[in-house]
Amino acid sequence: MNDYLVKAYAFDGTVRIYAAQTTNLVEEARKMHGTWPTASAAFGRVLTVSLIMGAMYEGEQTLTVRINGGGPVGEIIAFADAHGHVKGTIENPEVQLSQKDKLAVGLAVGNNGFIHVTKDLKIRAVFTSSAELQTGEIADDFTYYFAASEQIPSSVGLGVLVNEENEVFASGGFILQVMPGCKEETLQKIEKNIGNMKPISELINTNHKPEDIINLITKGNHEFVEEMPLSYRCDCSKERFEKGLSSLGKKEIKKFVEEKKPVEITCQFCKKQYSFSTKELDNIQKKLK
Repeated sequence: MNDYLVKAYAFDGTVRIYAAQTTNLVEEARKMHGTWPTASAAFGRVLTVSLIMGAMYEGEQTLTVRINGGGPVGEIIAFADAHGHVKGTIENPEVQLSQKDKLAVGLAVGNNGFIHVTKDLKIRAVFTSSAELQTGEIADDFTYYFAASEQIPSSVGLGVLVNEENEVFASGGFILQVMPGCKEETLQKIEKNIGNMKPISELINTNHKPEDIINLITKGNHEFVEEMPLSYRCDCSKERFEKGLSSLGKKEIKKFVEEKKPVEITCQFCKKQYSFSTKELDNIQKKLK
């Protein structure tokens, strides 16, 4: 099944819910970055929540999520747009930690740090909002982030399952946000329904679709308003890296030319390699003149 996201309004428009299945793209990211099980779970959760947040924007608006809790996985970065595309990188992909027969994502990420969300809404300057990590489990941390930094009461659920062969075979999540006018009794129903749900990764693994997850939260009191395909997509190109090389300046490029060795650059998001020959470097140098 292809990855996708659905958006719904519930309880007479006083709640909005986004739910997503991200199994394929998280597995693609695992292969690309060579992540071990616990790192895969942490990385997959960040990619998933970033995609869902990106779906809250429109047009060419984008966001960048940075998380570093001081744990062994180091910094995790995800970049998402409003069209269902995400790319990311993880500082230390070879991390495997377990606790009580479960992947110890909280220990791997750590909780001595921050979530930083940088939004480019294509209006004037970009801006960044931040919140302290609470547990390192990612879902709890983003629930706190929305309340503390955006003043939006929210509930976030995320999950990634990895099998014995280190393959991602279930991944997904949801973000529920309370709108003005939501009644206290509605909040109590939502809290009860979410409390009775199985973990998100288990739901995805037992063939529950994003629509089914929303139905479990609302018990049918909702209206679907949007569906969006999701994918891992890197927009790197040789032209973009050439601009990066040019920014080093004429002096540095001249050194590369004099060494008479090609320059190899690896994209941190997709691991694709780009090679610039001595002739190409010389042409870049000439353009800088």
